[in-house]
Amino acid sequence: MKEKDILILGIESSCDETAAAVVKNGREVLSNIISSQIDLHTLYGGVVPEIASRKHIEKINQVIGEALSAAGVALSDIDAIGVTYGPGLVGALLVGVAEAKAISFATGIPLVGVHHIEGHISANYIEHKELEPPFMSLVVSGGHTHLVKVQDYGVYEILGRTRDDAAGEAFDKVARAIGLGYPGGPKIDRVSKEGNADAISFPRAKVEDSLYDFSFSGLKSAVLNYLNSCEMKGEAYVQADVAASFQKAVTDVLVEHSIAAVKAQGFRKFAMAGGVASNSALRAAMDEACKRENIELYYPSPVFCTDNAAMIGVAAYYEFRNGVTSGLDLNAVPNLKLGER
Repeated sequence: MKEKDILILGIESSCDETAAAVVKNGREVLSNIISSQIDLHTLYGGVVPEIASRKHIEKINQVIGEALSAAGVALSDIDAIGVTYGPGLVGALLVGVAEAKAISFATGIPLVGVHHIEGHISANYIEHKELEPPFMSLVVSGGHTHLVKVQDYGVYEILGRTRDDAAGEAFDKVARAIGLGYPGGPKIDRVSKEGNADAISFPRAKVEDSLYDFSFSGLKSAVLNYLNSCEMKGEAYVQADVAASFQKAVTDVLVEHSIAAVKAQGFRKFAMAGGVASNSALRAAMDEACKRENIELYYPSPVFCTDNAAMIGVAAYYEFRNGVTSGLDLNAVPNLKLGER
């Protein structure tokens, strides 16, 4: 007898995307609705938390309604509600958490609090049905750079993390400095294709007491120092060369640390996740390195790399299947650590 399908309503509002999705059995996305605020925050050169929170309040009921409608299901068909409760912007998180709790209270549908980084890792299960733990994962986004050992569904060990700026944050800051504006990641990726990645020698930082930790603050400062030096000497710089050389410096470090961690753990499977995982130079470099080392590489399509609710629904499915649910006292935790509950 066929087991009953499990439908999860996923809700994501940790930064500037208001998103809702319906996921079936943890691997099939029936709908994935994203209301982005990028155009609004571009006016300010970055995400303004207060504006983000207000927009979430305006949009959240609408995106949930659209997600249910697009999936062809009613709220009564939903088995559990998964919602991001951290890490992220506290005001933005609170909107999603309050919405999920309200629906759970009104309907009796179980509630599952999801860690945002766990969601990013779980995005790989959507298009790679064969991928199962254990494997190594690199999570690279605007707020996070983590090397994570995925021991089982919902069981993680962080092997490395950034000591300062996340990779995506460094992309945004450098993009602003060379006049590309926000959001920095996609713009640097695009401009770099016209530049020479070996034109400028920027540093590749190593953290002395940790083989797998990252540091991008020094690299960002090196780019700013290069730009200031050009200005003081009255010399012009080539925007595309700066972008490409910076991008290669970031990519080299991400690839080197990732491959070292995969080999040290004896894994043959490696998955990338997060917004920066859609960077074309990083994908190409990681693909080349993995092929050289005979490692199977996985990464999601760009729509599942950036913040979305489908990945939250997938992560919630595995938590729910393991009997993990949250009470109505669930709260937003802006600096939530992976593995905490």
